[in-house]
Amino acid sequence: MPDHAAPITPPARPRTAGSRLARLQQALVLGALAFTLVWLLYWWPRSPVLAVVGALLSLGGYALVLGLEGLAAARLNRLDAAPPAGWRGLASAWWQEVRVAPVVFAWRQPFRWANLPDDSEPSHSTTPAVVFVHGFVCNRGLWLPWMRRLRNEGVPYVSVNLEPVFGDIDDYVPQISDAVRRAHALTGRPPMLVCHSMGGLVARAWRVVEPDTPVHRVVTIGSPHRGTWLGRFSRVANGRQMRLDGDWLRELQAREAQIAPTDTYADFVCWYSNADNIVFPASTATLPGADNRLVPGAAHVAMAFHPRVMDESLAMVTSAASSPSERTVS
Repeated sequence: MPDHAAPITPPARPRTAGSRLARLQQALVLGALAFTLVWLLYWWPRSPVLAVVGALLSLGGYALVLGLEGLAAARLNRLDAAPPAGWRGLASAWWQEVRVAPVVFAWRQPFRWANLPDDSEPSHSTTPAVVFVHGFVCNRGLWLPWMRRLRNEGVPYVSVNLEPVFGDIDDYVPQISDAVRRAHALTGRPPMLVCHSMGGLVARAWRVVEPDTPVHRVVTIGSPHRGTWLGRFSRVANGRQMRLDGDWLRELQAREAQIAPTDTYADFVCWYSNADNIVFPASTATLPGADNRLVPGAAHVAMAFHPRVMDESLAMVTSAASSPSERTVS
């Protein structure tokens, strides 16, 4: 025997698709930090007050935008069927989003999006795998807290990076198709889709194309199923498709009705909030016949990490371990 055993080569980590959005957000974050530093260096000797105010606006101006969104949501939600959040609930939602937005958009998505790669080897897990579908101007980095928890609980998962970032929602369908098949191959069981915001619309568009491909459930979190008031201001393809009761959404619903005239959304669980600052009026995030679950006082991005949303959604996966296996993907 040789004196020294050959080193063991660790298994290769599964390859994760690239993300142009991550590179864009990296540039924006680094650019904002550089601008703020230059601003402080230039103005501090001249006017410390102006230096500090400019720096705060550069790094924290997004909080003002979130506040305006929250006020618009409160105004339109007055006529909605969901109970009003109240000023305390709106203030809490604003603060949630102020804290979570930098973590998601300035850290996880630009710099940590590939930190926890998808599972790629068949699993001995008796639970279905999870397919993560993010929303508008996001990538798979949004789901890192979910991925970490699934790793700890031994539940396999796959994810997507929906690109081009501002493309047509229908063009994302092949990515979902591929992800569902990869997820099914991990356990031999139909997976569960967990979708945030626009991701819920992508899942619905995929179901229209592949109505016979079974899934355990489709969970949507703050998805603009009937559009959102903010969609009127968008000038990009997928943003226009999310306009309130827009043409694309009506066509999608008509196609769904042709395929499944009854119980179209019976396997959907739709989380929605009366303080969502992006998708409002609140009830636009619900579907007829679905299991619609209100999360009072939750902001749009923060809702994706709300303890109740995570706990109850993941319970749907683990409870499937004791249920009869669904029909396999053809």
